[in-house]
Amino acid sequence: MSINQQYALDVYRASLHGEPAPPAPGVHDWGAIRELRDYRRFRAVVAGRPAHGRIRAALARLIHPHRGAAGC
Repeated sequence: MSINQQYALDVYRASLHGEPAPPAPGVHDWGAIRELRDYRRFRAVVAGRPAHGRIRAALARLIHPHRGAAGC
């Protein structure tokens, strides 16, 4: 069963029981990704690491190992 078929079945069942229809698939995806990003930033701060720029700093160390992250 595809996700669209499951959604149609859920909407049908909700209408039978007089409940509100569930949200369509994919409606809240970007919000979930934002929450995950915010959670990871929060955990980094709690652990004493910088909250942003970690990927850029890691790439800079790989590209310019003699300069380190501060030189880029």
